Order: sequence, then C-alpha cells, then structure tokens
Amino acid sequence: MIKDSIGNTPLRRDEYLSMRYNTTILVKEEFHNPGKSSKDRAAWFMMEDAIQNKKIAPGGTFVEASSGNMGISMALIAKKLGYKTKIFVSASCSDEKIELLKSYGASIQRCDNSNGLHVFNSTQYLAQNFSANNLNTYFTNQYYNSNNIKAHYKTTGPEIWKQTKGQVTHVLAGVGTGGSISGIGRYLKEQNPQVKIFGVEPKDSVYSLYMQDTPMPDQAVKFDSIEGIGRTFIPGAFDKTAVDEIYQIDKDATVVMSKRYREISGQLLGFSSAAVLAALDKHIEHMGLTESDHVVLFFPDHGDRYMHKLYQDLEPIKEISKDYNASI
Repeated sequence: MIKDSIGNTPLRRDEYLSMRYNTTILVKEEFHNPGKSSKDRAAWFMMEDAIQNKKIAPGGTFVEASSGNMGISMALIAKKLGYKTKIFVSASCSDEKIELLKSYGASIQRCDNSNGLHVFNSTQYLAQNFSANNLNTYFTNQYYNSNNIKAHYKTTGPEIWKQTKGQVTHVLAGVGTGGSISGIGRYLKEQNPQVKIFGVEPKDSVYSLYMQDTPMPDQAVKFDSIEGIGRTFIPGAFDKTAVDEIYQIDKDATVVMSKRYREISGQLLGFSSAAVLAALDKHIEHMGLTESDHVVLFFPDHGDRYMHKLYQDLEPIKEISKDYNASI
C-alpha cells in the first residue's frame, strides 16, 4: 500500500557542513518519498480524509493549486487509488514537474499567478472555481486544509525527534503553504519548548511581515521567484506560534548556493533546499549556534526537478566525496 512507503525518510549528517559551521548539521532528505518530495505526506492525509469522509466518490477528481510537487504527489496517489487529478499550476512551474504531472495522468492548467483565493486567474481561485462547477470533484486546498499541518505533526516531527534521539535544537525549513514548518514546529516544541524553528522565504515575501505584526501591503507584492516557497498572502495552514523567526534570502544567493553545494558534494539541491542552505550561511551568526547543537535542514525535494533552472550549465561531476554517504 502506498501509505506504507510514505515517510520515514533518512536524516543524514552532512560532514562538510558540520565542519564548515562547527556544529552538527543534519539533512532531512524528503526526496526519498515515493513522489520524491515532502508533499507526499500532506497529499496522503488530505486525500485519505476526503475518501474516508465521503467528500469524493470513487473515480472522482482531486483538484489542487500547486507549484508542482503537491500536484505530483496527488497525481501519483490518485493513480494508485483509481481517482483522477486536475492541477492548477503557476506559470513558473518547472518543465520537469510538468512532465511528471503528465506522466501520472494529471490534467494540467497553467495560471498567471498563485496569489490567493480572492485573486482572479490565480491557481487557488481557478482550482476552487473548477471544483465548485464540476460534479464529483474535491478541492483539497492545501493552503487552508488542516490535514496539511497534521501530516507533519503526526509524521515528520516525530521522525526528526526519534532520529536525533531528542537532541534536535534547531530546524530550518522553507515556507510555502506553511504546513510543513507548522506541523514540525508544533510537535517538536511540545517535546522541548527550547527547540528553535526557523522559516526561510524569498526576498519580499510576506511571512516576515506577519511574524513581526506588520500590516500586509495594500497591493500584491512581487517576491523573488524561488519555486515552492514564498507568498503574497498568509495561508491558513501557517501557524505563527510554531515558528520563532523567518529569514529572507534572495534568488541569486540561492542559485549560487545550489551550484556551490553541487560542486562540493556532487548532489543536486532542490530550489527551496538551496534557499534553506543559503539562509543558514547568511544568518549563521544570528542563530548563535554552538558546537553541541543539532541543526536539521529540511530538504523537501531533489534538484533533478530543476535541471533547466539551476544545473543545465554545469559539467558532470567525476568524483563524489565519500563524506556524503554518512547517515544516522
């Protein structure tokens, strides 16, 4: 059963990063899920809830607004369970994600933006409109579905706690819908209120303003395009109380970090994973880390979904450091 293959992803000690920052750096590798991203977790929780509570009939169509990964996860699961999917993606969705969506049989509609339910031509508005006007469809609505948070509260958070033997002191995670960081943060802070949960968003995204109780801009902002993270509005799936601080990082620094890490390790970072690493590098002094800390970097997907955006100009790596085979 596909449910049994989701989660329990490795937590790898990164020897190079641990030496560079003089503390223990651990990487939560979510690309080991069957759909190769952390979105498998939330997709399963939302779809299972809909099926069990008869919000959708057999053979129906699951509908979602997605930057790509949630759509891929839903399409994969739906195909296994005998359902269909209709995915509304933003214009910036990578070519690799589009091809995966097609391979799983998803119907795809590209949209102008992903600026929220109340913005005409956004992914969210058009997904909601489609579901409201078509029989036997269900809009999972990851931005406002409590099962998005629940998935990470019930699975990802406990895994990190168990894999670190309760020694985790900090978590850095990108913030898109807010579900991952909120669920992880809730669980870990219940185990130890001293655990610090740091979010990462692109330059000019609005989560930082919200955390500081600053009024939202009157007009939609345009934030740096780092696929999978950043918002022009605050989704209901974001729990402010589970997060200590949000760091911003610009796109150029993220791209540079993706290439640097690949040259050192031979590994391809996903776009938002590179942003998390770039934010660590930029804000390391502010975090006040010590040698005894255990810092978890949440890497939600793999770089092979961003070959054209991040890696097409790089030569093949001939030799990969053995240090990157270590895991705990």
